[in-house]
Amino acid sequence: MTDSSTPASKKLSFKQQQHQFREDAILDAVNRLLAQKGYDLMTMDEVAAEVGIAKASLYKHFESKEAVAAASMTRFIEEALSMTRDLPDHMKPIDKIKSVVRWAVRVHLSGTMPSLPSTRSSIQQTLLAHEPYVEKLEQLTLLLGEWIGQAQDSGELSPALPGEVILYTIYARSCDPVADFLKNGGAFSDDDIVELLVHTCFEGMVRTPALPGRI
Repeated sequence: MTDSSTPASKKLSFKQQQHQFREDAILDAVNRLLAQKGYDLMTMDEVAAEVGIAKASLYKHFESKEAVAAASMTRFIEEALSMTRDLPDHMKPIDKIKSVVRWAVRVHLSGTMPSLPSTRSSIQQTLLAHEPYVEKLEQLTLLLGEWIGQAQDSGELSPALPGEVILYTIYARSCDPVADFLKNGGAFSDDDIVELLVHTCFEGMVRTPALPGRI
């Protein structure tokens, strides 16, 4: 029997659906603007114009630029967490980690990767005060940390490297400017870029990667 009080079983009213639809549209716009212009150059006026709503309506959903950026990052972490949980149980830990990197690079290449300054204290304080973000990030970090430990135990990742170094390297691939340089150069397809970044991340620059259609 389903508990009708659980969030998953509750049906949203039409007004609530409209609210959620508009909020999703706002966050979609924020993702694009953060990816294209960065946090410093993005303005709330641009977000409202991108969505096609009044600035006053935007502030009914998010009280500040920091708040909307935190919500954008939270949704991205939720999507990453969902992706990791959907990976087949039979996959080796190292292959799961590579799948996460592939997914992150593809999101980056799509131009919808939210990116925030890592040293801006006001943004960091907003993120750390945003409980959904902290909760989801902790869940993702624990899951990736478990796979990293297993891959180190099997020798597929170097046990000499601190787990934090591997974890932060994985996170860094989501905003790797190398992907932008290669895409703008036009010599490689998105699939090629994904595999090149995965290869250099895990196998380094010694072994030659095998790419489709290339010798």
